[in-house]
Amino acid sequence: MAAAPTWDPDQYLRHAGHRARPFADLLARVPALPTEPARIADLGCGPGNVTVQLADRWPTAHITGYDNSAAMLAKTGEYAGATPGGGRLDFAHADLTDWAPTETYDLIASNAALQWVPGHLEALPGWLDALTPGGTLAVQMPDNTDAPLHALMRDLAGSAAWKTRLDGALRATDSVHDPLVYLDRLAALGCATDVWQTTYLQLLTGPDAVLDWAKGTGLRPVLTALADDPEARDGFLTAYRDLLRDAYPEQPYGTVLPFRRLFVVARKEG
Repeated sequence: MAAAPTWDPDQYLRHAGHRARPFADLLARVPALPTEPARIADLGCGPGNVTVQLADRWPTAHITGYDNSAAMLAKTGEYAGATPGGGRLDFAHADLTDWAPTETYDLIASNAALQWVPGHLEALPGWLDALTPGGTLAVQMPDNTDAPLHALMRDLAGSAAWKTRLDGALRATDSVHDPLVYLDRLAALGCATDVWQTTYLQLLTGPDAVLDWAKGTGLRPVLTALADDPEARDGFLTAYRDLLRDAYPEQPYGTVLPFRRLFVVARKEG
């Protein structure tokens, strides 16, 4: 089994605006929460910069962000503590592959994290059990493993030059399921469920901007697998960069990266 990817919060935050926007779009569809002040969990909170959107929307809430990356959690200190609206924001280590709620929440949210959690569908019933009646599960995930961004990475990793080093390193193409799968599963569990997709035409700037984007997320398993061999790492990045330049040509105004995302909002019966 491939090692879990290591994360670089500074690289991740280089495109913070594009990464934060889908969470705002997700939260806009979350209905009123059943408890005041609300109790909220943010699964896969990363460096915490997006978790603060929860405090903006529910100022009095007690919000806990969970992540399994020590490097990401080290960045959350600037956000932790009392919030301006009288709530509280804190952060804790948790691995979503086996996270089990130990208390009741009014909202369990997750932004661009569950695609890294194999078998996350099986976790949904337990998470719903931890919701207050009338509470909500709100999830956003990248849904673009068929895009050149990922397809070229998989093809290169599976080529003769790299297969031995990178076999099994990348996320599976079914790491995010068809939207209907989530709708069926959550509706069967008694939730009023809203599922949709959005494709963002992300305008990136700077040299080899799509490669720079990928270094923050999709490329992390490759960078982890090759961390002990800088020459091999740089060789892979050069080959992947050249493929991306053809797939996403730079324009006078920047480089467009079409990026499809999947959104799920499921409200538990009151």
